[in-house]
This record gives sequence, C-alpha cells and structure tokens, in this order.
Amino acid sequence: MGTPAKPQATNDHHTTPTRLTGAEILWATLVGEGVTDVFGYPGGAILPAYDALRKFPIHHVLVRHEQGAAHMADGYARASGKVGVAIATSGPGATNLVTGIATAMLDSIPIVCITGNVSSKVLGTDAFQEVDITGITLPVTKHNFLVSRTEDLAAALRSAFQIARSGRPGPVLVDITKDAQQGTAIFDFEAAKPRPHRPHPMLHVDDAGLAQAAELIRNAKRPVILAGHGVSESGAMEQVRTLAERAQIPVGLTLLGLGAFPASHPLNLGMMGMHGEAWLNHAIQEADLLIACGMRFDDRVTGTTATYAKKAKKIHIEVDPAEINKNIKVDVALIGDLREVLEKLLPRIGGRDGSAWLKTIEASKGAVSVRDIKNLPDSGHLYAAHVMHDLWRITGGNAIVVTDVGQHQMWEAQYYHHEKPRTLITSGGLGTMGFALPAAIGAKFACPDREVWVVAGDGGFQMTAAELSTIAQEGIKINIAVINNGYLGMVRQWQEFFYERNYEATPMVSPDFVKLADAHGIAGLTVSTRAEVESAVAEARSASGAFLLNFMVEKEDSVYPMIPVGASLHEMIRRPGNDPLEESPEDV
Repeated sequence: MGTPAKPQATNDHHTTPTRLTGAEILWATLVGEGVTDVFGYPGGAILPAYDALRKFPIHHVLVRHEQGAAHMADGYARASGKVGVAIATSGPGATNLVTGIATAMLDSIPIVCITGNVSSKVLGTDAFQEVDITGITLPVTKHNFLVSRTEDLAAALRSAFQIARSGRPGPVLVDITKDAQQGTAIFDFEAAKPRPHRPHPMLHVDDAGLAQAAELIRNAKRPVILAGHGVSESGAMEQVRTLAERAQIPVGLTLLGLGAFPASHPLNLGMMGMHGEAWLNHAIQEADLLIACGMRFDDRVTGTTATYAKKAKKIHIEVDPAEINKNIKVDVALIGDLREVLEKLLPRIGGRDGSAWLKTIEASKGAVSVRDIKNLPDSGHLYAAHVMHDLWRITGGNAIVVTDVGQHQMWEAQYYHHEKPRTLITSGGLGTMGFALPAAIGAKFACPDREVWVVAGDGGFQMTAAELSTIAQEGIKINIAVINNGYLGMVRQWQEFFYERNYEATPMVSPDFVKLADAHGIAGLTVSTRAEVESAVAEARSASGAFLLNFMVEKEDSVYPMIPVGASLHEMIRRPGNDPLEESPEDV
C-alpha cells in the first residue's frame, strides 16, 4: 500500500482530502483545530499515534506522570481560553488522567483528553492494560467517545473540541483503539465538521425576565453583584463593569472570579465566602438584591444555605440551566451566555445613586478591620501573608500566578490583587493538591511571554514535584514559590480549630527543596526572613531559567477569617487580637 501521504495543512486549518492512517488523522485533526502544543506520555496502546507525530507541526511536552498532563492541559486552557489537550496510553496511563479530568470538570475548563486502548477485537477480555476508561470517566466528563473505527475518528475529535468549548465548557475524553489508529481512511477535515452547536432549549431570555430583573435593580437599596468564573469564560468583563458603574453596585468575587473585575476598582469588595472579606460577607447577608453573574452558589461561597442572604431577592445569570435553583432558590433566572444576557439587560438599566449603601459597607470595613501586613513591624518571623503581599508588590500584580490548594491558596487570593482575568489559575471545585506545578507549565506554553509564578505548599508541591524534570527538559522559565511551613497547613488549621490541636498526620518532613531543584538543574534559594524576600524574588525574576524559592514561613499561622462548615456566612472566626498579625483598618 505504501507510505500514507503527509496531510497538506494550510493556514486556515483546512486539509486536502487524503487517505491517512488513524494515527495521522488524529494529528491532522488537531492541527486543523489549531492545536500547537499537547501534553502526554506514550505507551503501547497509543504508540501508533506517537509514531506519526513527527509528520505534524505539533509540539509534544513529555510529562512525568499522566496526572501532570491533564493539569498542564487545564492550565493551558485557563491561561489562553483555548482547548487544552492531554494524551495517555491505556490502563494506568488513562486512569492517571482521572484526577485532572475531574479538576477540569468541576471548574468548567475545556480540555480534550485522548487515550489509546487495546484493539477492538479484544475489548472486554481484560487484555493487558485494558480498562473501561469511558465508563470510569463518565461522571467527570462533559462527554466521552470510544472510537473503534478509523473512519469515525476525525468526526469524534472535532465533536470533542466543539463540546469542550461550547455552552458551559468542560473536559471531553476520546478513547481510540489501537486498530483504529493503525487502519486507514479518507481524511476530510471539512467533511468531519460537526453540526452547529445547538444551545440548550432553556437558554432563552425573554423580555419579561429582563424587565423583572431591571425593575429589581432599579428598586434595590442594598444590591451586590456576585461575579464568578463565568465572567471570564464568557468574556463579560466589560459588561459586568458597566453594570456595576452605571448602577453603582459593589462587586464581590468568587475565588475563580478573581481578576474578572479589577482589584483596584473602587466598587470591588474582594473575595466572598469561607475565607473571604468580612465586610463583603456581611454585605451579602444585609443585601436586598444579589445579582449572581456566572457563579453557582457553591457551599464555600454561601455557608449554610438555610441562612444565606435571607433579606435579598436574587437574580441568577447562568449558562447552565442545571445550576438554577440547585443550591439557592432565585427570583429571576436569566439562562444564557452571560455576556449576551448582560448586553440585552444593560439598555434597561439607568443610573442610580448607590452612595448610601457604599458608605455603609465602607464603614463596616473600619468596624471589622482588615489584615494590615505592609505596615507590620518586622519581628524576625516570616509569614506567608508577607510573601504574597511582597510578591504582588514586586511583580506589579502583572504575573500569572498558579496556586496549589490550601492555606497558601487563600493567602494568595487575599494578598495578591488581580487586575485582569486569567491571571489567577487555581483548582476551585475539586481542590486538587499537586495542581500548581504542572498547571503552570501549561500556562507558560499558552503564554510564553508572560511572567509565571507557581505558589505551592510543601505538601502539594511534593505530589507533582517530578514535573521539575519537565521544566528542565523543555527549558522554560517558571518561578516557583514554595510556602514551607512543615505541615499540611489547612488540615492542621482545622485540627487546631475543631480537633483540639490533635495534629495527627499533618506534620511533614520534606526534602531540601533547593537541593531538589538543583538536582534538576534549576537554581534556588531558601528565604527565612522578610528582609530577604525582595532580593530573592528579584534574583528569581532576573534568572534566565526556572528558579525555586523555598520560603520558610511561620509554622502555625492560620487563614482568617474562616467560616466553619455548617455556619452562616456572617459567623466568621476572626484573627485573635493578640495574634502577631494584628489587624487594623489601614490596608483596605
């Protein structure tokens, strides 16, 4: 039969219909979808695809664990707004992707995961490294495919990309049998185009709903906008800002919403919820109207739903009908793409005087006070809050910061003030430790000219520290800040507050992270005082390659405020008055 012809890719992502192997169809389809980088790990069932990769203009990043591949694809998608791609073989290669797929699912991140599987003739026989990955991932994917015929491959892949990025984004898995990769078929990129995306039939905003929402906004005395991840996913930053400024409505943000509304804007009240700003949580509880924009009222935002914002009418603008009335009953549901809905709503919104409500909130800031760290005398102790604040100041708030999960994640959210969307990349819904380092690699490939910082705890960092080898092999510039307190910090905090300081299984012995980095050819420094922070960060930023900073912070510091699980939004544990990080109203 001879060697199959190389596809004739063109700049407009079209290809000439050509007979190709399934492996070649895989890469040709990815080229047509605009993919330039993929993250993966080879193995027997996906080997035909790897053999064909050399013929295509796609850069493959060799990860050290398949979970890292999924997180890299995720970080790539979050930073760029495009679809990220991860690749693995069958069996353990495929199952190692699952945590990363679930992370993307809970945060609505568009990724396509491609796995090889055993040949179709032995499916279901428990062949070597066979696993039902489509069955395993059914609950944590938006959709998945099992492709056992070469001629079906291009259409499945193109549909996967469409599904991943349409409506509420999410992960899609395409499992391809080995014989489907080895067989041949006519590849026609245009013919494989899926039918136009059909929006959910409930995605219809009528005039009555818009009129009702406008009337509620017009009559509200104490309104608050709640801005979530959907603001950046929809590209509705300008529309949300226009609504806030025109109607003089203050804005609170979810963790994944940070950056979607500028931190320096006078109407920005900061982050809401379990570790959010006290004045914002109180404002939500006292509000007479909540306008929820692209957020899902999850438990970390609401506290107990029984007492959540009982005085407030609620408008919920959301692209996923399943989220309406799921956690919080609302008065007006505007179901559709946030930007499109706001463009229809804004002409109905006139100016209003919100000065009295804004003054009330401003007064509450002084009453409850805030964490003052920039004016705190240097006592010789290094607090994680110092590190986050100084990192923000030194970088001018312009870096892409990729955090792991735990105390450092909350300190970053509190002290690194994000002005733009897609500058905080973090695992929200699943809370996946080990996310930061691989996700930062993906973010760097998405935005090679941007400054990228990893912020990770000593616990989560060790879960995926092997990806330092990926950084070294790729020669990419990423700065890494390990917030090292010798504990699984957030778990220790819960043990302190709720388990009588029984620190069972939370003290952690770690390697010398600087030596670990050096073993990978990555430079590093250990920092133990605040006076060293600025020069250390400057050295990391000026280094030509990746750099690791090991910050030896106070061991038993806690994140404040904190709402205990099951408590009301306003029932916050505050920082004790005798705490070294004593609060004052100056760092607003």
